[in-house]
Amino acid sequence: MKTFATYFQNDAEHPLKYGEIELINPPRQRLRGEEKKEGVLVHPVMVGFCGTDHELMEMGRRGELGAKFPAGTDRLINGHEGIVWVPSENRFAIVLIRGGDSVDPTRYTEDETYFEYGCDQADGLFSDDMYVNPDMLLSIPDGYVHDGKLDLSFAKKMVFPDPYACMLFQLERMEDLGSAHWFRQTARRHQCSLEEARPIAADEIFQRTVIFGLGTTGMFVGDVIRQAHPNAKIVYVARSAPDSDKVRFALELTDGIYVQSKYDSNDELAAAICEALGGRATTFIGVSGANVEHEIAFRHKVLGCNGIYNSFSLGPKVTVDTMPFGFENHLIFGSINFRQDHMEQAIEMLAVSRYDEIVELIDRDEFTADPMGAYANKIYCKAAPMKTAVIWNKDYIDVTR
Repeated sequence: MKTFATYFQNDAEHPLKYGEIELINPPRQRLRGEEKKEGVLVHPVMVGFCGTDHELMEMGRRGELGAKFPAGTDRLINGHEGIVWVPSENRFAIVLIRGGDSVDPTRYTEDETYFEYGCDQADGLFSDDMYVNPDMLLSIPDGYVHDGKLDLSFAKKMVFPDPYACMLFQLERMEDLGSAHWFRQTARRHQCSLEEARPIAADEIFQRTVIFGLGTTGMFVGDVIRQAHPNAKIVYVARSAPDSDKVRFALELTDGIYVQSKYDSNDELAAAICEALGGRATTFIGVSGANVEHEIAFRHKVLGCNGIYNSFSLGPKVTVDTMPFGFENHLIFGSINFRQDHMEQAIEMLAVSRYDEIVELIDRDEFTADPMGAYANKIYCKAAPMKTAVIWNKDYIDVTR
């Protein structure tokens, strides 16, 4: 079946193109032990742009995308955030992006395989049509469809379930690890049983939390921590001006504290963070993508004794001095995953959120006329909005709601 889409290819000059392309529909497996199923035809309606899309474009420019192409092709239709119309079922749905021959494709192991719509071995959403395993089409809540059209405000929020689900997974991991890391000394402090100490420890690990970086990822992790742990103290650290829309929105949403990274030295920045926290951090979450994250946490001692370091950035190298690291009993982990239940929870939570306020739209015709130019000059430039999305099919969107 032919359709029109944007797609990545290995090409130094034109790694991203828009045009007519032939779709494929191989049987795909959601989980290990389930049967492989051919995809059902869906029509993407609203699609969000993710930093992964930009990185894939750069990989194509360097000729590094071969392993990510669907089998038998030399291209990958991109896009993994958004909402689709399923004509055979007369409903809208969110695509569960990752599946494969795995017990849990978001936490696959060495003997397992996975695919990811729009990212790895399976075509994505920047297309008039696509095929999706029918078991990977997640339901949306009631109340957001009127006369067969989706409310625009709701559709904007539905470009976020993938990254928001990642942050729900991060919350779960930090609670699990924080509980296991602290519960014995927590039991002694509170003079309670070890079993009773675990939920107390899972809460106390967030009593002084640093979120280093304030893109949507940083905002989302602060949001899920605040909702689960209302007494958490959350300090964001980033370079944006304190009166910027992004900072104001994050602080309103999470009742957090902001420290602008504007100091002449890292020592001064570290001191300002600790002052805002009221002590050293119990949890430090790195989401800025910059090497300075671990330097502030370890070398400049923002992360306190028995603290957790959550490395969510891609790229930085985390190094520690083993002497203080061992004696201060730090716990370092990194994991960029989510499960289907996280995705389903994210959809429900986002539906009643304010995140439509941070999504700006680019016109489809403007984007498809010059997709690489749109990436460079509007979607990923310094003046870019926090999130950009495109209404891919206007027939399914009620722009008045």
